[in-house]
Amino acid sequence: MESATVQHQPELQRFVLQLDGNEAVLDYQLNNNDIDFNHTFVPPAFRGKGLAEKLVRTGLSWAKQQQFTIYASCSYVQRFLR
Repeated sequence: MESATVQHQPELQRFVLQLDGNEAVLDYQLNNNDIDFNHTFVPPAFRGKGLAEKLVRTGLSWAKQQQFTIYASCSYVQRFLR
């Protein structure tokens, strides 16, 4: 599971990790050049393993490469923007 790769699904505006039939997700909304990371979810059985952090770091890295203005209405993601 540690080798799980974050997949970007731009058509669904999310990043996802597949976990034994479950999904950990980071959702976002794009509005022109603004991106809002608005929801993070990790199934309870997989919490505490750094998966949400992996999703957020991947999403933020991608958003910076795209030169988006980054917002976070998700409180978990806000911690990474401070």
